[in-house]
Amino acid sequence: MDALDGSLSRRQFLKAAVAVGGAGALSACLDRGDATPTDPVPAGDPSARPDRQHAWREYVRHDDSGNSLLPRHQVLLYLNFDADGPPTAADRETVAAALGTLDRAYEWSHEALLFSVAYSPSYFDRFDAPLRGVDLPAPRRLSDFEEPTFDMQDALVHLASDRADALLEAEEALVGDRETANGVTVEAKLTDVATVDSRRTGFVGAGMPADRQDAAGIPDSEPVPEESPLFMGFVAGFVGNQAAEDYVTLDAGPFAGGTTKHVANIRQRLADWYGEQDHDERVMEMFSPGHAEEDLVEGVGTNLGADSGIDRFVDDVEEQAREFGRVGHAQKAARANRDGEGNVRLLRRHFESTDDIGSDQSVASLHFPSLQRGITAFEEVREAMNGADIPATTPAVRQRVNNGILEYIFVRRRGNFLVPPRPYRALPTPRPGEGS
Repeated sequence: MDALDGSLSRRQFLKAAVAVGGAGALSACLDRGDATPTDPVPAGDPSARPDRQHAWREYVRHDDSGNSLLPRHQVLLYLNFDADGPPTAADRETVAAALGTLDRAYEWSHEALLFSVAYSPSYFDRFDAPLRGVDLPAPRRLSDFEEPTFDMQDALVHLASDRADALLEAEEALVGDRETANGVTVEAKLTDVATVDSRRTGFVGAGMPADRQDAAGIPDSEPVPEESPLFMGFVAGFVGNQAAEDYVTLDAGPFAGGTTKHVANIRQRLADWYGEQDHDERVMEMFSPGHAEEDLVEGVGTNLGADSGIDRFVDDVEEQAREFGRVGHAQKAARANRDGEGNVRLLRRHFESTDDIGSDQSVASLHFPSLQRGITAFEEVREAMNGADIPATTPAVRQRVNNGILEYIFVRRRGNFLVPPRPYRALPTPRPGEGS
């Protein structure tokens, strides 16, 4: 396979293997001596898994400040179920068996496999009874300047691992031709009852974006720092600026223990980000002008520790915008990303990609999964991030220019999903436990 030739570094090879996917990529991954660890992939114990599919925090690596380090390799599989109308009991048994294979085959950890299956509003439209107790509207435009394609597929399977070989093998067990997964017999496949409408891949972690910056949207000067986990050159996901898993979990209703998930795909065009902005200007637009004025961000920002300190710069957004002629992305969003008691509302688990959906071109983009109790919370934070109120008082700030990072990001797709608790993850009804 040309994309997996021997000239690639180990990191480049693993990312390319995940991007290509399929049995051939898995075989190439296993055949290359330095591509996978010699230690076996830890086996699964279904009884040891949490009921929350979104319970990842305790099962991933953390940096010295306690920030979660998400699995380095990730795959999103968007599925449509083949039959019309509500799923049958046989369909449900097939999906349960397919997911159960992964439970037995892989430990619930970054060293083996973390995964979830989520369902869209379109899936629940199959039923006569409406979905109850969940804020799950259909996806919509969230700014005047975006024209995204809406992901209306029935379901989304999210696979994540630090081990590319485990990730590819698990994917093949679900939708490919593999008969075993980590030594466990594959009893059923999702593709027995569903079709993969879209496959999307990504990566996150220091060094990985730098290795993949030969992509449309990144300047030829290769400006992405080796230390950065993301293309825009800064760390993100500070634990002090993330919602807790408990907070985003539904605490009542038929899907108590689950959560909602918004996933956007965002193209990045970073020529001006790196070519016209110096470090301090990038800090202003990513965090806040106050961060730059006080010299708070060193390099990619690991010195910030467990908290970006953004809450200090939320109350005077318009004043800072008038003084500095620009406003920060994080400070805008934080205006709506706190509840009345100061709790952060969204849990963001974003990762980079060089997929260009529907073609073979490498394009810098971001997959942006966000977890929250209800989709309305995400929409309110996104509205605050748009900063549409700021140009009225600050002429230097326009709809997208000097308005956080809006000048450099372009939403291509949006989708909304319900992540049920594990007992209801296999083709749930709108009201599980109520006979409908």
